[in-house]
Amino acid sequence: MASPQTQQFEILVACTCNCFSSVGMLLFNKLAIQALPLECSLVWLQLFFAGFFMLIFGFPYLHIGSMRDFLRWCAVVPAFCGMLLTSILALKKAPMSLVIVLRSASPLFSLLIERFYPEPLRISGQMIGAVLVMMAGAAMYVSQLHSEHWEGIGWVMLNSVVAVCDRLLQRLLLSKAFSGLLERGFAWDPLYLEFYGFYLLVIRMGLIPVGLAAYLTGEMSQLPGAYAHLTSLDKVYIGLSCVIGLSIGFTGIWAQSLISATSFLVMVNANKFVIIGIEALGMHTKVLTHGQILGACLSILGGILYGKARQQIEQEEEERRQLLPSVKAV
Repeated sequence: MASPQTQQFEILVACTCNCFSSVGMLLFNKLAIQALPLECSLVWLQLFFAGFFMLIFGFPYLHIGSMRDFLRWCAVVPAFCGMLLTSILALKKAPMSLVIVLRSASPLFSLLIERFYPEPLRISGQMIGAVLVMMAGAAMYVSQLHSEHWEGIGWVMLNSVVAVCDRLLQRLLLSKAFSGLLERGFAWDPLYLEFYGFYLLVIRMGLIPVGLAAYLTGEMSQLPGAYAHLTSLDKVYIGLSCVIGLSIGFTGIWAQSLISATSFLVMVNANKFVIIGIEALGMHTKVLTHGQILGACLSILGGILYGKARQQIEQEEEERRQLLPSVKAV
């Protein structure tokens, strides 16, 4: 067993790596799409890099399970690719702070969709209050938005919806609740797919629709000219966006395995404050107004409150499910 000092050092390294990855993903994707304004080509390059790296270095750890698992998990690919493309388009058309603020509305979409789940999560007053705080912060931010950024609102909202659908579809496929559907005549069961196998599947399969989108939008003919205009610094931004896009999933799982869910939630939301600070002070864009900074901070605070309220409900539901067998036995 590792010593407490070693464990603390591992926690520090894991959390630091995840923080850099979380902040860097938004920052370098923003810089990369500014350097190479061909969103489909950029996403395809990032997918190819991630798939190549995982295939070469992670091959011994791959396990996809059965062909049925493979085919069912292919349903995730469209939502996953749509989430990546709309995320890049949102960063292309909108400032990073707008992306962070409007994504705070995603819990509302999740709650609406989860109402159709076999076992929907119970909604508490604290959760509703937190959502209202997030929405108030978002309204405060958008009310002082510069006119040239209004086009980005639609892309950010679309990205939020697609990202929620992607996460909920993955959660649905993995949910233990589906095993109960078998008893009611549904031919469905939870799917088995290890982490490496899942990501390699969606990444490699995602190359096809993203590549087709690049061809249909005419990006293939524009790519040689766009590449010729890239500076050395632009290439660094694109390379870092590929590396950080790969690292964020691994560092997130690493950090979550070492710290509590509440600590991870606080860390993730603290990273958002860093993004607001970078854009307000370090980016060559119009300075955020005091009202926008306050609205963004209020929205992030609402996200923290929502996460804690949701976690409390999930813990109560889990405890209730654990008690049910003993109650039935009595």
